[in-house]
Amino acid sequence: MLRASALGLAGLGAFAFAGAAGLVPPVFAGSGGDKAVAIPAATIDVAPATGDQVAVLAGGCFWGMEAVFEQVKGVKSVTSGYAGGTRATATYAQVMTDRTGHAEAIRMVYDPRVVSYATLLRIYFSVAHDPTQLNRQGPDTGPSYRSAIFPQNPGQQRVATAYIAQLGKTGAWPQPIVTKIEEGAFYRAEAEHQDFARRNPAHPYIVRWDKPKVAAFRAAFPSLAR
Repeated sequence: MLRASALGLAGLGAFAFAGAAGLVPPVFAGSGGDKAVAIPAATIDVAPATGDQVAVLAGGCFWGMEAVFEQVKGVKSVTSGYAGGTRATATYAQVMTDRTGHAEAIRMVYDPRVVSYATLLRIYFSVAHDPTQLNRQGPDTGPSYRSAIFPQNPGQQRVATAYIAQLGKTGAWPQPIVTKIEEGAFYRAEAEHQDFARRNPAHPYIVRWDKPKVAAFRAAFPSLAR
């Protein structure tokens, strides 16, 4: 679905890193992209678990978030949807009014033996979106594009809260992190939004905003990329 803000708009591009461990020098993330922000890995992680786990993250348009995390080893599925509001208002038309309380979000099912929750958060903060943009992301504006984490258990909440505090002390960004820890159920978005980037690689929005993020991820975290 063509978004009104999809074409020819300036804004922050994707972030990239030269390596996955420790602090690394900034590089350009692609056409129109700003220099990367170097951030450390989280100092704590969710306790080891058996069986697949679920993570729900919001960081702007779900097309790009989905496109990045589909590339991550250990992530078994990524679903685009809405989080933070009610089932009755979980439709694209209603969410776009910014009166539902929903954020565009993704729900990941991942294998914690392959990729940890804290590693997913590192990708989220370093590549998938800009955590300093309040109620917007790149060309998209409004609360539905906010930066928010929806922990699925107390362990995730503890790790997410600690990591935001840790990153805030690094001074890695010129502006403060605005990512919020929120509660709320996740609701699957309409079929046309699922796997959008993979099904529409030539879409102008995907080419301008999301392909650079995917390229940045693959360059920054080669050991984590499929």
